[in-house]
Amino acid sequence: MQPIDFFRSRIDAMINLNDPLAVLASRLPWSQIEAAVAQKFEHQNRAGEVLKAQDMFGTTEVLVGAGRSNAGRPKLPIRLMVSLLYLKHSFNLSDEELVVRWSENVLWQFFSGMDYYEHRLPCDATQIGRLRRDLGEDGLELLLKATIDTAVAIDAVKPKDLERVIVDTTVQEKAIAHPVDSRLLEIARHKVVSAAKRVGIQLKQTYAKEGKELRRKAGGYAHAKQFRRLKRVLRRQRTILGIVIREVQRKLPQSSTDNVLALTSLNTWLERAERVRTQQRSDKNKLYALHAPEVECIGKGKARKPYEFGVKSAVVVSHQHGLMLGARTFPGNPYDGHILSAVLEQASILTQDLAVKLKQVVVDLGFRGVDCDNPDKTLIHRGKFKSLSVLEKRWLKRRQAVEPAIGHLKSDNRMDRCWLQGSLGDALHTLGCAAGYNLRWLLRAIARLGIRALFLRLLQALRSKQRPTASSYGTLGRSWMVIVRNWAGAVMVKNRILGHAVLGAF
Repeated sequence: MQPIDFFRSRIDAMINLNDPLAVLASRLPWSQIEAAVAQKFEHQNRAGEVLKAQDMFGTTEVLVGAGRSNAGRPKLPIRLMVSLLYLKHSFNLSDEELVVRWSENVLWQFFSGMDYYEHRLPCDATQIGRLRRDLGEDGLELLLKATIDTAVAIDAVKPKDLERVIVDTTVQEKAIAHPVDSRLLEIARHKVVSAAKRVGIQLKQTYAKEGKELRRKAGGYAHAKQFRRLKRVLRRQRTILGIVIREVQRKLPQSSTDNVLALTSLNTWLERAERVRTQQRSDKNKLYALHAPEVECIGKGKARKPYEFGVKSAVVVSHQHGLMLGARTFPGNPYDGHILSAVLEQASILTQDLAVKLKQVVVDLGFRGVDCDNPDKTLIHRGKFKSLSVLEKRWLKRRQAVEPAIGHLKSDNRMDRCWLQGSLGDALHTLGCAAGYNLRWLLRAIARLGIRALFLRLLQALRSKQRPTASSYGTLGRSWMVIVRNWAGAVMVKNRILGHAVLGAF
């Protein structure tokens, strides 16, 4: 809570409180989110260290560094940091763009719990990444769960409507360049040479000039479809990389450095470079990016994009309203049917406070043959079409509704490209995108429900034969009153013209 300032206007006096984001700011369960997340940021008790000291009576032992430390600068409000995560994925912004736009947007500051407008950055952009890492998967699942609970609380969706869901999988691509052999071999050579220099190993030759020339030739030969010459260049690049790797391995035991971090980095790059050098076209579990070894090649049968490089992600969407109920990543590119029980378990946990039990699951043919793994749920897919009832066939027609939801996840909520590191970064990014999708869904639902409530008030006033005044409905009401009056006037003119035409015909 900010201190009272009598010389500045409060934000709630500067904005339209009927704006969907302003309404949502008072509807999200901020107190529950803060209570659940606060324990992750508490100062931990440290065991301390026993040090021996000498005094006039002999040797003594002193416990140093024990207890809870309150050192460091004051923590930022949890609501502020959580709201930044929501806004980042809702409006498709990077961390740097997010903090700049927050300092300029009064409505966003109101959503973050600020009482007065402050033209400053809320935090450093790197703090958002550290917050995301500290929250972990369970913390981001809490943020996704808060959006689901809010949708039910504002009556945008009924709990019974969440019993029927649609499940589908997609590929969350990683932020890597398209993997080609010549590029991977040249990067592996450069990384091994750089890591060896940090350790203090002097190489007889680094092949920097030749490696650059070979990379240029490989690009030209591939563009001209001169594959025989391209193979010759690749063979030479593999030879050079092997020479560098073997020389580093010979000189590594004689290195005199005590930098454990540099030695660990060198061993990591040597192992990855050897994988790149020895892997063949038909091998399994190939390395597609040296900085992201978790990347997999996944083919989903798309004509425009035969292969995608990233991780498989599964999403659960409510059948009737399109609300995101779950999102998970599954490294290793498993069969779709084998991950169905895991993603449904996540959705059941996120909706357990609403007394919702998933009953019907609408899927595609990739989830066939797993009915025994999900005994308490009815799987509906095209392979059972002859045995489906009329109602289930109608439900099956709406299975394609998950495709635009995935499209919006990628185009509007940053799921098209993951910039976070490692498998944990993939999982956190997927959950953040799902939470941002639900926030945009809530904004549309609030606008829709607000307009519906306005028309209901207008109808009640007409039925009671009382002339409604525009001032009683606020700014939004005045605009809609003008629309209603114009519409009524247009209908009267239309009827008058039709009446004259009918009379003229007789």
